[in-house]
Amino acid sequence: MTTQNAPKQHLNIVVFGATGDVGSEVVAEAVARGHRVTAVARDTAKLSALPASVKRQSVDILENPELVADILAEHDVAVSSLRPAAGHEELLVAMSKVLLDAAQKTAKPIYLTGGAATLKLADDSGYTVLTAPDFLPDSVRPIAEACEQLDAQFDQYDDVQWTCLRPPAMLMPGEKTRNYVRGTDTLVTDHDGVARISYADFGFAMVDLLEGGNGGQRRLTVGYQNKAEAA
Repeated sequence: MTTQNAPKQHLNIVVFGATGDVGSEVVAEAVARGHRVTAVARDTAKLSALPASVKRQSVDILENPELVADILAEHDVAVSSLRPAAGHEELLVAMSKVLLDAAQKTAKPIYLTGGAATLKLADDSGYTVLTAPDFLPDSVRPIAEACEQLDAQFDQYDDVQWTCLRPPAMLMPGEKTRNYVRGTDTLVTDHDGVARISYADFGFAMVDLLEGGNGGQRRLTVGYQNKAEAA
């Protein structure tokens, strides 16, 4: 899959968790395509490092859930790239609930960065990333378990237009290739059997989804198909 044609209209996008590895790439890609972007995060210093055209808001969403709904009401669509600090992974579910509640209240679509935890392995074993023996190191199990709980949470919002984009097993620094393959419930792997994508291409794929629209409820994933494309 490669870059799409220019969108028919520019979107007014709010990105929560805009200063993280994924969020900052979503912001940069959306700005590069001419969209209007509001970046929301708690760290004002990191917010100041984003592109000059970006509107910035420092918000603690757990302390100010009403403000989250007000912010979302002023935008066409929301993106959540939230990732709690190490040791507080369980907050992901509560933080995401605030955003989903706001999307429900405002009837605005929301696109959330999920986790690979619930994706099936590509070996037809029936295991998921979280349930496969010895697949995950202990250090990442807390965030994987939180992402599994987040995935279950979506079923409580059948009146919300939500899309969950789940990364492959390896989400890492790297160049933007603009080449990726989209999947649904199984890891997308390259010719070496490795499921991976760069932060930059994950952000690129997220903005592709925003521009494509398509309301409803969707669980998707992306990854590289050819090793050469990921180099």
